[in-house]
Amino acid sequence: MTDSPKHKASSPVSRRRVVIGGSTAAAAAGLGLAGLASAATTDSTTADASATTSATATATSSTGVCSLTSEVTEGPYSLAGALVRRDIREGKEGVEVKYTFCVVDEANGCAPLADALVELWHCDALGEYSGFVGKNGHTEDDDSTFLRGGYTTDSDGKVHITSIWPGHYVSRAVHVHMRVHTGVTLADGTYTGGNICHTGQLFFDPDINAKIQAAAPYSANTTAETLLADDSVYDDAGAISGLLTLKPQGKNASHGYSASLTVGVDSTATSGGGGGTPPTGEPPTGAPPTDTPSVSASS
Repeated sequence: MTDSPKHKASSPVSRRRVVIGGSTAAAAAGLGLAGLASAATTDSTTADASATTSATATATSSTGVCSLTSEVTEGPYSLAGALVRRDIREGKEGVEVKYTFCVVDEANGCAPLADALVELWHCDALGEYSGFVGKNGHTEDDDSTFLRGGYTTDSDGKVHITSIWPGHYVSRAVHVHMRVHTGVTLADGTYTGGNICHTGQLFFDPDINAKIQAAAPYSANTTAETLLADDSVYDDAGAISGLLTLKPQGKNASHGYSASLTVGVDSTATSGGGGGTPPTGEPPTGAPPTDTPSVSASS
């Protein structure tokens, strides 16, 4: 199972409706916001325009310098369309992760980017992606939508999304995929239009991840795990390359984590999802879906 573009779903046409689920407000308390501001600033000399998976540009604003978050491959498990909801778990078991993202716009002096749709997708504890199940004997059909979706940023550029800690699969370190959309229209429970201005991936502290992968339900996954240091996409540039700031929500891992990151984007750009080196390895054994059902879901 790899993130190689040649294994992408065969049709670019949206396979499902996009539905707004849940409340229009979420509590910010306890989400570990410390570090968001510091993650947004960096010395301009750290930008390396020649590296496709490191910071690609910097922009000077009245408050300092911010860096664009790395553009990397979207992988083979992306789908056109995403459920618009704050909680993307759909009953999947695993360590809870409450994400807080602050999206800033390089094209507008690093100001917070409001009304941007931040979309996430990732595998479950056993390494399965919804829509591509089968590698570890799951029985869900190809129309499942677990661990996919997103929500729009507020006036401060912030968005809160709840999911679980991802599992792992062959040739890739544990990661989460992200897209940032601008200009979407929310109407009648769906979104239409817009532009994808950022495609990236998120990564986790390797020491914390090792403890989580060794506990249930992750320990049932016997697939060989790739360490973060050996991952073909992560380039060891910290927050610029998507490394999350983590904060425990309780005394042990079972209570979950808060994960935060400032995401620097260029709202005028159109992301092609490239820039990372796709890993090698075995593709998933489940056949990509071919139907185009309509799906309704709540948060």
